[in-house]
Formats: sequence, structure tokens, C-alpha cells
Amino acid sequence: MKEAYLYKHLNEKKVRCDLCAHRCIIEEDKSGICKVRKNIKGKLYSLVYEKVIAQAVDPIEKKPLYHFLPGSKSYSIATVGCNFTCLNCQNYEISQYMYYHDEAAGKYYSVDNVVSDAIFFECNSIAYTYTEPTIFFEYAIDIAKIAKSKGLKNVFVTNGFFTKQVIDKMSGLIDAANIDLKSMNENFYKNIAGGRLKPVLSSIEYAKQKGIWIELTTLIIPTLNDSEKEIEDIAKFIKSVDENIPWHISAFYPTYKLTSIPPTSIKTIQKAYDIGKSVGLRYVYGGNIPKNNLENTYCYNCGELLIERSGFAIIKNVLSGNKCPKCNAQIAGVL
Repeated sequence: MKEAYLYKHLNEKKVRCDLCAHRCIIEEDKSGICKVRKNIKGKLYSLVYEKVIAQAVDPIEKKPLYHFLPGSKSYSIATVGCNFTCLNCQNYEISQYMYYHDEAAGKYYSVDNVVSDAIFFECNSIAYTYTEPTIFFEYAIDIAKIAKSKGLKNVFVTNGFFTKQVIDKMSGLIDAANIDLKSMNENFYKNIAGGRLKPVLSSIEYAKQKGIWIELTTLIIPTLNDSEKEIEDIAKFIKSVDENIPWHISAFYPTYKLTSIPPTSIKTIQKAYDIGKSVGLRYVYGGNIPKNNLENTYCYNCGELLIERSGFAIIKNVLSGNKCPKCNAQIAGVL
């Protein structure tokens, strides 16, 4: 166990966790919504520190990050637990594990081991992913500190439901984040994800201000968030923050507790892609569908094909630094 970095002592041995926007007030011997942060004798502890449930070497494009070290490898890790209860979670076996078990699963894996393995496998970054990295924040940040000293980058793949204190502590350590922007509807966040929209919007804005490279992902779920108005509202919000933020639009496939809803059609992904471009976003991507050209990076200025992709693989990359070789336009990202 590891004592939490961000929490406040309250009366009667209660504590308030200040990691995510739930800000759980936790009584002694109880856990927060994520189930992996427990009040023990008036102190808050992480139950998953150095306790890995999943690890892999992934292409950075799988995060997905298309404008951050394209073509590189990222050493990816996760613990059990999540602060959301998404009905469509693809990794529900580990994210929701603590709702069905009394003790956190996983194997001991020290912060030093994570970094040394990332270097051994010639990765350029470490990704905190698969579940929600906010709930294993102490582990992630301790790894990130060592990783930075060894020349590695650090990546969060997150629902963005964290506090400003977390972003402040991430600053200078976490280099990039892919944040889920699931919907622009509070009811969706409440009923489908188990969270709230406004903290996510605030996190996107604040993380961008703090210099973290941001890319956003929206999973389009038929009947739940696929109306043209909602897609346009998402695109308009992104543009209001920065037209250079890449937006990844993904197709839904039935899973977990949403098995009665059909998969997202290619037509819907194309429609969302077109809306994003029409609103004025420079970098829009359609993913999770077979045989499409919506995963490629084009110059926003002249339309030149800059990075051609097939799934998570890069077929061609003609970028020279951050410049389009044809018109010399500046392409956003860490390229």
C-alpha cells in the first residue's frame, strides 16, 4: 500500500480524496467509488500501488495518439479499478474488478522495473492506460519521475475526470494525454458512465493550459450520442479550446452491459468526421472501422497526405519535423 498524495483529513477520522472530481468523503475502513483507495485509521491509502494487472508494448497509435511521437512504442501498464462505471467498458474485467472481488488483483511490479522494462523494449514512452490512471495516480507519478530522468515520455489515457490538483502534479511529468470526451450531455455521463460532464471539460481546458499535449476521443454509440447536434456540439467545444487538438471518433461495438445496441455504422463515423472538419477542426480521425482512409494525417492547409496509416501501423510519413513538405505549414504535435 501507499499513502495517497492528494487527500484531506476530516473530522471523526474521515478523509476526502482529492484525486478525481467525485471527491469522495470516505469513512474509516471504507473505500471510495473506485474501490482501490481506502481509509485506514484516518489515512487514505492506494490499494494498487506497484500492483500491475496488465502490461504490454503498444504502438503509440493504439492510445490513440497520432500527433505524439508517431510510429514509436509505448510501454503500457494498468492496475485494477476505475472511478467510472461505463456500461460499455471494453476492459470491464479489470476496470470493474473491485465491484466483484474483495481484494485487488495484480502482481508486484516496482516503479523501477516498469522504467527498466520500457527501456529494454526500446519504448519512447510509458502509457498509463487500459483502466483509469487517476485511480493509481501515486504509482503512475512515481514511475513518471524516474522515466523523465531516463529520457522517456509519459502518457495518460484517461476519462479526464480529475481535479486541478492532479493536473498541477502532472505538469512537467505527463507529456501527453488522450482524454475521452464521451458526450456533451450530462445525462449520458450520469446514466452511462457514472460521472459528470463539466469536470471533464474543465480538465481538457486546464491540461491544455498547462502544456500537456492533448488528443480527444469520442466513442459514437447509436441512439445515445450519435445525433448530428451532439456531434457538432462536441466539435465546437474542441475548437473553442484549440482547433489543433486531434479528435478521434471511434465506432462502438456491443459489450459488457450494452449488448442490445448495434455497432456504429461506417456512415455514422464518416458523418461525424465531416462535421468535425466543417466546424473547423484541423485534425479529425475516424477509427475502429475496417478499410478506411480516415486514420491518415493530412495538411490542414494544402491537403497533402503526411502520414498514411493502416490500423496502428504507419505506412508512410513524409513530415520533416513539424512542417508540411509541400506548403511548409506548421503541423501541431510532438512529431
